Amino acid sequence: MMRGFIPQESTNTGTILIFMGIVVLTMKASVIEMFLVLLVTGIHSNKEMTKKMKRPKFNVPQINCDVKAGKIVNPEFFVKCPAGCQDPKYHVYGADVYASYSSVCAAAVHSGVLDNSGGKILVRKVAGQSGYRGSYSNGVQSLSLPRWRESFIVSEGKPQKGVTYPSALTYSSPKSPAAKADETTKAYQKPSVPGTTAPPFTLMQGPGTTPVEATHTTLSRPFPSAGSPTSSPRSQPMGYRSRELDLGSTITSTSSQNSPRANAEVTDLWKPGSVLLDAGFVPKEELSTRSLEPVSQGDPNCKVDLSFLIDGSASIGKRRFRIQKQFLADVAQALDIGPAGPLMGVVQYGDNPATQFNLKTHMNSQDVKAAIEKINQKGGLSNVGRAISSVTKNFFSKTNGNRGSAPNVAVVMVDGWPTDKVEEASRVARESGINIFFITIEGAIETEKQYVMEPNFANKAVCRTNGFYSLSVQSWFSLHKSVQPLVKRVCDTEQLACSKTCFNSADIGFVIDGSSSVGTGNFRTVLQFVANISKEFEISDTDTRIGIVQYTYEQRLEFGFEAYSTKPDILNAIKRVGYWSGGTSTGAAINYALEQLFQKSKPNKRKLMVLITDGRSYDDIRIPAMAAHHKGVITYAIGVVWAAQDELEVIATHPAKDHAFFVDEFDNLYKSVPKVIQNICTEFNSQPRN
Repeated sequence: MMRGFIPQESTNTGTILIFMGIVVLTMKASVIEMFLVLLVTGIHSNKEMTKKMKRPKFNVPQINCDVKAGKIVNPEFFVKCPAGCQDPKYHVYGADVYASYSSVCAAAVHSGVLDNSGGKILVRKVAGQSGYRGSYSNGVQSLSLPRWRESFIVSEGKPQKGVTYPSALTYSSPKSPAAKADETTKAYQKPSVPGTTAPPFTLMQGPGTTPVEATHTTLSRPFPSAGSPTSSPRSQPMGYRSRELDLGSTITSTSSQNSPRANAEVTDLWKPGSVLLDAGFVPKEELSTRSLEPVSQGDPNCKVDLSFLIDGSASIGKRRFRIQKQFLADVAQALDIGPAGPLMGVVQYGDNPATQFNLKTHMNSQDVKAAIEKINQKGGLSNVGRAISSVTKNFFSKTNGNRGSAPNVAVVMVDGWPTDKVEEASRVARESGINIFFITIEGAIETEKQYVMEPNFANKAVCRTNGFYSLSVQSWFSLHKSVQPLVKRVCDTEQLACSKTCFNSADIGFVIDGSSSVGTGNFRTVLQFVANISKEFEISDTDTRIGIVQYTYEQRLEFGFEAYSTKPDILNAIKRVGYWSGGTSTGAAINYALEQLFQKSKPNKRKLMVLITDGRSYDDIRIPAMAAHHKGVITYAIGVVWAAQDELEVIATHPAKDHAFFVDEFDNLYKSVPKVIQNICTEFNSQPRN
């Protein structure tokens, strides 16, 4: 074979291979091209699909006009409000920033975000604050509020990018699982031998908390979160309260199996050990002996009917509410409750008062303590005045266990300050025979006093300002120190002068004979007699009041019950009464006193008429005297010299021997003063207190 010669067959084969390579390359290019086309098409299709698969339309929850922001758990949410939320019955508190106790939709109308036709709004929760100021805006009158634990703001319903809003709202419930999980859990072990020291127990307040040892002298306070509904309502000054210390704190302590009162020490730290031990943990060894112990009839040296008005408002917080309950339990234990001693009931107030149990529900300290442990917080505002009025009208009644012969005592516990006025309600309570005690815990600091609706409300509520009827406690954690001082005061029945007594419960009208037979000198002696009786009474607009009518043929109102409210003013006014001179129409004078003097007497006052005359009346006295008796006016008739004994007995309230007095000359009038006072008080003390 010659070198370089290529057979024809090989040439054909190579050509075929080259062709096939070209075909393969062409096919690869087509595949790549097709792949790229498909890739581009897929991306385009994906974009088209993405466009077509838009996020489903957001469903805005609808609420009613009366829904309050505090009832909604979500920190930020959209809602749709109906029309008509401008109605005044939907309360709003604050301006721009609203307390969470406000109606969401009414607040939106007030702020101008909505009109009265309704619409969508965005609601965002923020921290609570002090000093919500009321204002009138867009047809809605918002109210002021001293402070609240949580606030919210409203804005137009425009969603923010990247923020997911709930399509269904979560509402709070007092018995919801979340609320139950937040409650205190109690863990302790039973010692094997009675009298031995129990293992340490822990009060758990929530996950992720740091224990505070019971040996610490102060309690750490959590830093408030701005957006948390349980955060403090404001930045607190040093030493002042955080309204919600319930969350984010743990207390660890140890306790002896012995009674928590046995080793009580005065410290600055509130020790919760007694809460757990008093809650029902009793070793079997003690159970076997307790049933054999005689049931206490109560402390006979402290026979009082006692009502506690406890603060259940939302601003107090759960932890402070528990401290308050423990304080009540400690007082119940110290009082030794029983049918022969003190009886105790509890009224909780928020927006409205609610009786937790009355005087006859429980007859010993252990049952009272168990009932206190079961009390759940109401929430709402701090309407103390409304609660006092309710107690005055309803609590101290025979059907609720009021014994009549025992002093009535109401202890009002206030966190901070009330959200309504208490002075008038307390005055009526005192005039109804109730001793009012006020315990103010963590009262308003100087910068907060401008928000207090009724300055010095505690002093206005009680009948004395010497500190006997009011206690000011700087911190909830030192409240336990007030147990013994309070018990000592409520049991000191000799000092309970705030209730209705013979010296501070009456409207006394003197009807004085100014006829010619009396004479100027004797008339001055009569006025001295009036002054001697008057100065024995406690004079004020809420205690005993004095009025005077002078008569001859005619009658003259010297001064009425409302003219003077202090003892010095009354005594000076008596001295200024001028002698009139004339005839003696005693019957007409009685009618005049009933119409012009006692017609203006207060409903809760005892009406006493003291009539002084020196002779027989020129007119009939029987019908006027009977009218006075029918109107509930207790009449004392004092006759001098020529007064008719038979007329005195007709005028005087039955029995006449206790209400009619006669002296043979004006200079002996002073001798009747002690007897008149004694009979007034004897008659009063023989009647039920209320």
